[in-house]
Amino acid sequence: MIGDGVKKIPNTFGVDVSAASFFEYGSEDELCEGIVAGSITMPYLHIGSGSNLLFIKDYEGTVLHSCIKGIDVTAEDEDRVWVRVGAGMVWDDFVAYCVEHNWYGTENLSLIPGEVGASAVQNIGAYGVEVKDLVTSVETVNILGEKRVFRVQECEYAYRKSIFKRPEMKSVFVTYVNFCLSKKESYMLDYGTMRQELAKYPAVDLKTLRHVIIGIRESKLPDPKILGNAGSFFMNPIVPRVQFEALQRQYPSMPHYDVDEERVKIPAGWMIDRCGWKGKALGAAAVHDKQALVLVNLGGASGADIVLLSDAVRASVYEKFGIEIYPEVNFIG
Repeated sequence: MIGDGVKKIPNTFGVDVSAASFFEYGSEDELCEGIVAGSITMPYLHIGSGSNLLFIKDYEGTVLHSCIKGIDVTAEDEDRVWVRVGAGMVWDDFVAYCVEHNWYGTENLSLIPGEVGASAVQNIGAYGVEVKDLVTSVETVNILGEKRVFRVQECEYAYRKSIFKRPEMKSVFVTYVNFCLSKKESYMLDYGTMRQELAKYPAVDLKTLRHVIIGIRESKLPDPKILGNAGSFFMNPIVPRVQFEALQRQYPSMPHYDVDEERVKIPAGWMIDRCGWKGKALGAAAVHDKQALVLVNLGGASGADIVLLSDAVRASVYEKFGIEIYPEVNFIG
């Protein structure tokens, strides 16, 4: 258990911010001991690797971080395997482990930054797969040291949403996530340029698909160690079909994905690009020149600088298309 004074807060945007105190724990027992000992002062914030957070200013309280790792098989049959994974495990390390063991389900989520606990909070997704499709339950401890397991039906999952993102759930800390994965060969390939890229290989298997997904992501998304960013900054908006059809008449090439008979998802990055923002900067904050959905820290940008850019981009999209886009990244402070 580690509890210390002022410490820089890890975040993939590379924003220079500190916490009044920082508390790391390696087990549920250590977390509960820290709660009893008063190591967690108000306000408090539980983070993963800071990959989906934008800090506007220093945090005037305790930042908590889980170091609970490990992957344990809890059950299996001929078709499926159930695993319990520590919230502090790096998400992509878990994906690599699944691929190595020929467990199907996580491969499309390769190279998404962050940790396993945050994946269940955010309901991460990519290339037609969301983590909610794999989660069976989420184990938690609250600020009173009380444990509770949320079945997947109780997690209220939706696009980039879960019950854990509600303000009243900030006192609930994810400690383990339970997943069910398939042992039977199955792939989700009908998204983006996946089939086009896979055509370059003699056959499709898990390792090849993971390699292709990583290649696609690296071609579009900057490495946060080199250029600060949080991956996709905005959520893709879901609009009524009648609104989409009106826009499609004006913009025939507008890409889209059917959600259901009445709703359509439109790529926010496409609209941002059409507004002329790709590669443009406001001070030290910029829209990435290869993927308009990504905002980057060119060096020395503050959280407030990135918010100003975000607001300007959102205003442009609304003015041109009449569609509100919202940040996927969580603003802190």
